[in-house]
Amino acid sequence: MPLSDVAIKKAKPATKPQKMPDADGLYLLVAVSGGKLWRYDYRFGGKRKTLSYGAYPDLSLARARECHGDARKLLASGVDPAASKQADKLARQIAAVSSFEAVAREWFAKHQPSWAKSHSEKVIRRLEKDVFPWMGNRPISEITAPELLATIRRTESRGALDTAHRALQNCGQVFRYAVATGRAERDPSGDLRGALPPARTKHYASIVDPQGVAELLRAMDGFKGTLVVQCALKLAPLVFTRPGELRKAEWSEIDLEKGEWNIPAERMKGWLRKGITTPHLVPLSSQSLAILKELHALTGHRRYVFLGRDPQKPMSEAAINAALRRMGYDTKEDITGHGFRAMARTILHEELDIERDVIEHQLAHSVPDALGTAYNRTKFIKDRRSMMQVWADYLDKLKSGADVISFPARTA
Repeated sequence: MPLSDVAIKKAKPATKPQKMPDADGLYLLVAVSGGKLWRYDYRFGGKRKTLSYGAYPDLSLARARECHGDARKLLASGVDPAASKQADKLARQIAAVSSFEAVAREWFAKHQPSWAKSHSEKVIRRLEKDVFPWMGNRPISEITAPELLATIRRTESRGALDTAHRALQNCGQVFRYAVATGRAERDPSGDLRGALPPARTKHYASIVDPQGVAELLRAMDGFKGTLVVQCALKLAPLVFTRPGELRKAEWSEIDLEKGEWNIPAERMKGWLRKGITTPHLVPLSSQSLAILKELHALTGHRRYVFLGRDPQKPMSEAAINAALRRMGYDTKEDITGHGFRAMARTILHEELDIERDVIEHQLAHSVPDALGTAYNRTKFIKDRRSMMQVWADYLDKLKSGADVISFPARTA
């Protein structure tokens, strides 16, 4: 007589395992421990075998009968159902380690130690938000260019075109890693070249005319805020580093006697990925040193130069832009914390006739030399020291309203 759910629920364990037959060889084994397991005893190739389907109630009576029916069909066609089950399990295991997400996380783990923390956080967040939900479980070898494009289009459709381009770039890196490790035949991202509209180049708002700079500097002098933010605001145009490099500055990096600030490579944008491991050297003008010495009395006993509300952390990444807005500047249209770099790059070359290579090196842009070195921390160092002092003196003259001679731009 076939089993019923009522009979199964009433079944109690005994001192020995009990078999409760259903139909066509399917039975429920009630273990001494109380577990209830679906089993099927059969012969294949002259040998007696037992196939396990699962445990009740996780595998219901109806579902157990379905599994049993499939196993009997395999057996009738000459296939060992136990071997087939094992093969399916192995295929699932292989698919799990060869899914796009599994390969992507493996690729990420390989590269993360050489990336800046901020960069690695952006990469994994981008993959988790924009890629994994739609094709993370797919075997990476089966993903086609149209499928990849459909995933990237979701990001593009919400207006995040730059993020879509970056996500596609990251996917290409994952696919190439899969090819290198034998889990894919090719990188389908290459087929999507030109499929996305070109990303708009993002230009940070900046002031590059001397009169506008003079007004900004005078507004800075009148800024009412904490000493930490005042000093960061005044130092930003003098050193023209990236905002994150400035706000995370540590006293251990600054030598007030030598007038140098050495920013570790791991805090420099993209350096570790390019194999650059030396610090970026920022010569400090007398004006920069004066600002730092004033602040040293307040924060010199701490790790960070520009302390945040939590003294264990640096000031907020929004602090400089917030200060600029309080001064009446639109950080989208007028000037932003990053805009001091464009200000220095433009005026140093066009007004002060400084060589572009000297400026670019101080901006920490990769300027390969004759030996192919991407960055040499001491290259042009005499010129850079002189430039930083000339720049600071020039800004002082602008702020005071003195007549400043504008030199013609250098001609080739």
